Amino acid sequence: MTQPNDPNQQPPHANQQPHPGGQQPYPQPSGYGFPGTPPPPPAKKRRFLKFAGFGCAGVLGLVVLIAALSASGDDSDDGGNTAADTSVSASAGAKEKGPDAKRKESEQGGGPVKVTAQRAEFSKSILADGSDYTSVRVTVVNDGDDEVSVNPLYFTITDTDGTKHTVELGVDEEQIDTVDLAPGENISGTVTGKGTFTPKYVTYTDGLLGDPVRVDVS
Repeated sequence: MTQPNDPNQQPPHANQQPHPGGQQPYPQPSGYGFPGTPPPPPAKKRRFLKFAGFGCAGVLGLVVLIAALSASGDDSDDGGNTAADTSVSASAGAKEKGPDAKRKESEQGGGPVKVTAQRAEFSKSILADGSDYTSVRVTVVNDGDDEVSVNPLYFTITDTDGTKHTVELGVDEEQIDTVDLAPGENISGTVTGKGTFTPKYVTYTDGLLGDPVRVDVS
């Protein structure tokens, strides 16, 4: 045992304060948190890598978007060309069925007025002079829904040389009458041109301003 007042016993430090609870404090690492100590470097590399990852994804997405838009543009161009071709075809079809086509159909006797023509003997009337005449017998049939006017002056005769002859009124006893044909009605008679010629076709025009109907002379 240590004796009191033992000269070998070390006196307790006067300034040493007992630690509360009897625990010793944890040692602080040297230089950390003290003035003059540099802070730890920021994590720039990780942030750069994150931005680089987003940049690559954005570039890839942009490439995919451009490719999709290019494909869509090609499809649109093809569709536009197809629509244009269809429009041109429709316009051509409408043009074929326009007034020219209607006139051509009428000239071939395909309209509501049917006309037939054949050569006939000239039957001299009291109104004929001593000239030569050529007659054609025509038949007009109203196959339409409207009334059709018939008059000898509505006819012309074209010969094999291409000369057109107007009709001479009253010189042939069998001349076609001036009448209005109701739907379904018909009439026959002659139309006569002055001179001797070979008739090639007869042209009938309803009311002089209507659609012409041209038929060959049989």
